Amino acid sequence: MAMITVFRASISRSLPNCFPNLLSSSSNRNSAPKKNKLLCYAASSHTKTIRSEMSFCVGTHMIPHPKKVERGGEDSFFVSDYNGGVIAVADGVSGWAERNVDPSLFPQELMANASCLVGDEEVSYDPQILIRKAHAATSAVGSATVIVAMLEANGKLKIANVGDCGLRVIRGDQVFFSTSPQEHYFDCPYQLSSEIAGQTYLDAVVSRVEVMEGDTIVMGSDGLFDNVFDHEIVSTVVGHSDVAEAGIS
Repeated sequence: MAMITVFRASISRSLPNCFPNLLSSSSNRNSAPKKNKLLCYAASSHTKTIRSEMSFCVGTHMIPHPKKVERGGEDSFFVSDYNGGVIAVADGVSGWAERNVDPSLFPQELMANASCLVGDEEVSYDPQILIRKAHAATSAVGSATVIVAMLEANGKLKIANVGDCGLRVIRGDQVFFSTSPQEHYFDCPYQLSSEIAGQTYLDAVVSRVEVMEGDTIVMGSDGLFDNVFDHEIVSTVVGHSDVAEAGIS
């Protein structure tokens, strides 16, 4: 089983400070071929926080590959409470290890740059532009799939996705919205890269969905969605709804 990076975000109309700005990274990690994932957090740079009508309450979790528990993995993520909230996952491509390149460095730097640029005027709260600017600022060698979701004050969730990270909006006991993976062929997803041959922000699938109070958003790397069916995710969310409710005041 691959490493799984998971966000669970609940939508609230109250205005709690549910989470600080968090940036995930990991250190001292090597990896085997293919894509494996990780996450951690550290304080991000300061961004302007604007209270909005709707906001996220966020929880995160990582399940590493059994063979890589001690070494970690190659995922990175960040969470920001800017505006209604921003969540993002970048999944490093393990194949770079065959070239003696640490696959974790590219997604770490990509997410660090994205975290710093959330409040940038040119980004203008657009996840596709955030991907463009963060990618342009990343100098590490490697590649990663990436997904960014931004919640507007009016309840519109804006999503930009390159590759096979995914997002589900769960409403009640069903999946209300789902992203679709982008692949060149099996096990070779679209990916942002330090190489010219990689994809760019222009290849991102951009989506908008209107969320409601009480919706649950599950975002993760392909390690989640390749190994857990949607109905199993829904069952888990519905069976633990009290976890989300506990974070909403």
